[in-house]
Amino acid sequence: MAVKHYPAGKMIVAVDCVIFGFDDETLKLLLIKRGFEPQKNKWSLMGGFVQPKESLDNAASRILEELTGLKGVYMEQLFAFGEPDRDPMERTISVVYYALVDIGLYKQQMNENFHAEWFPMAEIPNLIFDHPRMVERARERLQYKAALHPILFELLPERFTIRQLLDLYEAVYGKELDKRNFVRKLKSSGLIIRQKEKEKVSSKKGSFFFKLDKRKYPSSLRSFISFLPTKEIFQ
Repeated sequence: MAVKHYPAGKMIVAVDCVIFGFDDETLKLLLIKRGFEPQKNKWSLMGGFVQPKESLDNAASRILEELTGLKGVYMEQLFAFGEPDRDPMERTISVVYYALVDIGLYKQQMNENFHAEWFPMAEIPNLIFDHPRMVERARERLQYKAALHPILFELLPERFTIRQLLDLYEAVYGKELDKRNFVRKLKSSGLIIRQKEKEKVSSKKGSFFFKLDKRKYPSSLRSFISFLPTKEIFQ
């Protein structure tokens, strides 16, 4: 039986970026005010159209740099959204990426043209089109990857405390962790190096700063298995 060939209709390919950040207490999402119709001035993910001679990855990197000024940010392709009616103006397929950004670095280089704002995950406003589904899928992927690889370090400054790291994992998973078991697993991973300096803002005694051992980090991305979640560290 012969296979029917249908004429290809016009389609636009876009990239949308789900950008996560962490402010020492809360996991946040970076949103912009959409600058054109439809849904002008509504909250939206940062996105744009893929150029004719541009790969998907390059388009995502360009879009992220336009907003944050940052290069070399951790980014991963997530999923393609292609429902025929997802964009009321044109048939548009969106390839979604999620990115992990150090909010401290972002504040130094933000592009004010997009009216960008960080929102706690529990306080995300109404988003345009199918962007809520994109955010949901991105957070699910983040939780899955964080259980296997130490990618959440990408959300922290170069020096951090154990408390900051614990708060970050609790924010990502939305659950309270058993601190003792968390610290034990973390130290046994060999990924962090204690520094001489202490953070003394939160307490008089102070807490030691740690740094990620970047020599072990690349290999750990493949071998960092079952750090989270496990029943023994969730209360």
